[in-house]
Amino acid sequence: MPSGPLRARIRVPGDKSISHRALMLGALAVGETRATGLLEGEDVLATAAAMRAMGAQVEKRGDTWHIDGVGVGGLLQPAQALDMGNSGTSTRLLMGLVASHGITAAFTGDASLSKRPMGRVIEPLSRMGASFTSSPGGTLPLMMEGLCPAVPIEYRLPVASAQVKSAVLLAGLNTPGITTVIEPVPTRDHSERMLRGFGAELEIEETGGERAIRIRGEADLRPQTIEVPGDPSSAAFFLVAASVVEGSDLVIENVGLNPTRAGLVLVLRQMGASIEELDAREVGGEPVADLRVRHAPLTGIDVDPAIAPSMIDEFPVLFVAAALAQGTTRTSGLEELRVKESDRLAAMAAALAAAGARVEETADGLVIEGTGGAPLSGTGDGSPIVTHLDHRIAMAMAVAGLASSGGVAIDDTRPIATSFPDFEALLESAAR
Repeated sequence: MPSGPLRARIRVPGDKSISHRALMLGALAVGETRATGLLEGEDVLATAAAMRAMGAQVEKRGDTWHIDGVGVGGLLQPAQALDMGNSGTSTRLLMGLVASHGITAAFTGDASLSKRPMGRVIEPLSRMGASFTSSPGGTLPLMMEGLCPAVPIEYRLPVASAQVKSAVLLAGLNTPGITTVIEPVPTRDHSERMLRGFGAELEIEETGGERAIRIRGEADLRPQTIEVPGDPSSAAFFLVAASVVEGSDLVIENVGLNPTRAGLVLVLRQMGASIEELDAREVGGEPVADLRVRHAPLTGIDVDPAIAPSMIDEFPVLFVAAALAQGTTRTSGLEELRVKESDRLAAMAAALAAAGARVEETADGLVIEGTGGAPLSGTGDGSPIVTHLDHRIAMAMAVAGLASSGGVAIDDTRPIATSFPDFEALLESAAR
């Protein structure tokens, strides 16, 4: 692994959440949607393949993806099972799309995805009239039959989940009348922003801290030209790496700073990080800026659990920053991390301890005693870190390796391709 300071201008891949939604809504608009900056990891390509299987034309020419849509209500029955690979987002959102079309679809996925809970979307979509035959425990493989016309519902989210919210809103697109989702805790709002951008009638009302999102069905979506901003979850690894490696001065261009996703920037600044926003602008309804990050001494803090939904995927790399800070960092309210690609709390506690950090695992978080800026010992010649085939753990521990004296060995870097195929090459080029 490289070990020098990070000094470069880099671009991280396009935002995964926005890439998925651009393909899905482009496939439901009549006419040609063009998208640049789309993330080309395996998860997004699984969504592209599913939209092709249901009748949309999706192809890349040069740097631009061209999506020729079938119109809301126009999805065709796929001839084969839709293979979702490792993508929970593709699965849950596409189940929403299929729910209000009169078609049957089978969903399959890899071993990791097949353990993840789908009951949280099956429940509201069943109320709208879709029927499901899932594997025991509400997991994949799963067969579903949509209903057209579906039944509009008002659904209060029992768990803060942008995927469940989006699945219900996408089902509402082809459902006569008004479909309503009530969010007790705000979650990432890419679906709402993009649905409006494509011309759906969508209203958001905030009362007593809750958000009610209403969508009018039988929508006509208009094709769009979309420039996908850089993924803040991918930028996160470089924000932390440049903060903890001495002498670093890094610019990450075109990063999406949607407030429902930018929690890590806020928390790192609270810890003392030097992160400057250059050329702040708006692209396709999403706030974007270039971020300049310079090495700075970090101090441990108690992370407010209310910020967790806006940085849920960034905790593995935040734990690395905490391990190199001065003093103690405490996190709580992170039960959701136990049902990600792996149990990220247990996996990161074990990984950081193996690399020489002082970590204590609690029921819903980690307590980390930092080194005060001194390098971690690393794994040296010991056993490699067990990543449980989780891309974010692999990348977080690669960042820990940059700030260690003995380096960090990782058992398998292949899963990184699900979200960030060029991660290792980009890290190496920045730290030359």
